[in-house]
Amino acid sequence: MALAGVLWDVDDTLFDYTGAERTGILRHLTTEGLLADEQALGRWRTVMEEVYTRFEAGELTWPEHRRERARRFLDDPLLSDDHADAWFAGYVRHYEDAWCLFPDVLPALEALDGRYRHGVLSNSSLVHQERKLRRLGLRARFDCLLCCDGLGFAKPDPRAFTAACDTLGLPPHRIAYVGDRLDADALGARDAGLHGIWLDRTGTAEEPPDGVHRIRTLADLPARLRLIDLGAAPGIG
Repeated sequence: MALAGVLWDVDDTLFDYTGAERTGILRHLTTEGLLADEQALGRWRTVMEEVYTRFEAGELTWPEHRRERARRFLDDPLLSDDHADAWFAGYVRHYEDAWCLFPDVLPALEALDGRYRHGVLSNSSLVHQERKLRRLGLRARFDCLLCCDGLGFAKPDPRAFTAACDTLGLPPHRIAYVGDRLDADALGARDAGLHGIWLDRTGTAEEPPDGVHRIRTLADLPARLRLIDLGAAPGIG
């Protein structure tokens, strides 16, 4: 049966998270009178990755993970909740000022309009992604928005993909999932019975595993979906 739905990741797929994060933290550190260089940026990202893993696992709530990131980055484990919240809020203001879509997003969505049902499955906070998609003018394009804090499990857990398929009202084999991460997005989708599409914006030399479809830009997505419908899309690209 033909594809009838497309599920999307948000950060670094639709929304330039990496660019906004870089701009946000460097401006925030400058405002705070702290050293704003590549070493600081690297430390910020290392802390984020370590603490965010705990959020995805359900060990921390969204506010708790933000406080932990502030404490870890500032190397101040005794920083109060109020001070951690205030410090992180300063970063968020600069980060949100830098929010933008990738330039290939709207053309791709327009090209797919009316042909598929669309939904979002994200390893983030529902409130946060709802606000982000509305501010970026995308929320009305998606029939559903599911996030790990509401589901109780995160990608690549098959249950996350199954829940999204159920919400769209379509079986997994009629849905493609588009995301920038090979492991959590494309492989997770493939293993849950969907068509996993890896958006490899950086052009890595790594060959995708069997059953994973790679595209370099969302401009290539409509043609790739048509090839999947024909049963002719290889698991590399």
